[in-house]
Amino acid sequence: MGRHVVRRLFQMVPVFVGATLLIFLMVNVMGDPVAGLCGERQCDAATTARLREEFGLDQPVWRQYLTYLGNVLTGDFGTAFDGRPVTELMATAFPVTVRLTVVAILFEVVVGITLGVVTGLRRGRPVDTGVLVLTLVVVSVPTFVTGLLLQLLLGVEWGWIRPSVSSEAGFGELIVPGLVLASVSLAYVTRLTRTSLAENRSSDHVRTALAKGLPRRRIVTRHLLRNSLIPVVTFIGTDIGALMGGAIVTERIFNIHGVGYQLYQGILRQNTQTVVGFVTVLVLVFLAANLLVDLLYAVLDPRIRHV
Repeated sequence: MGRHVVRRLFQMVPVFVGATLLIFLMVNVMGDPVAGLCGERQCDAATTARLREEFGLDQPVWRQYLTYLGNVLTGDFGTAFDGRPVTELMATAFPVTVRLTVVAILFEVVVGITLGVVTGLRRGRPVDTGVLVLTLVVVSVPTFVTGLLLQLLLGVEWGWIRPSVSSEAGFGELIVPGLVLASVSLAYVTRLTRTSLAENRSSDHVRTALAKGLPRRRIVTRHLLRNSLIPVVTFIGTDIGALMGGAIVTERIFNIHGVGYQLYQGILRQNTQTVVGFVTVLVLVFLAANLLVDLLYAVLDPRIRHV
């Protein structure tokens, strides 16, 4: 197991370098960030030259990237154009988005897997058909529509929640935004769990357990559910980073100042340091989540061994 982890960590290095390089190049072609600093009025030549030198924009792109990568290894993600360190922005944004992502993942795990198990064990029955239709509707409706409807009904019309999340953004306030963020993924988790469970019901080890007369609960939890959860865990693991990076719409609807808000502001103002810094951390989250999922395979299925 230890050798496998070390090998995977070494494999992450070129992935991290390639992903950050691609992000760095894409952000640098968005436009001239110095022009965005001056607003509608153009900066004079002297001010433009000073700003480009101050932020290292006068150097070739490859040198800018090497300098940035070296600084990242020391924990320095650069300075935003407003003079604040990017790490300071991260310290305020990431805790909020992490709490929002935790709420969304809990909805996926608890509600999604539960509905998937119920429909997988009752395939073809009315409850199965009803859940399939419901998940199809959820997948078909855009997230911003779901968010705005829930905000209007629960927050404005009925007054059950605050329409906008406060600056503290506690777990209680993030329940509805977390449900909105997880809605599409929750539907996919439900359908994926149902399909995987239905396929594994006809496997040899499940039929053997039934022939032995084992209790139904033990068959479902130990022999059926563990093997069926492997594709579900894979999806949820990769979805962690997607939820954190894709929360822009949800955070804008509920006025949550998290990662999505900072990315939106960085793109809007062409603040390359902020965008690249936040996306670099999201790449690390993706890599860590994939490594965790890979290690969970052996826990869920004893036949899988890492050598």
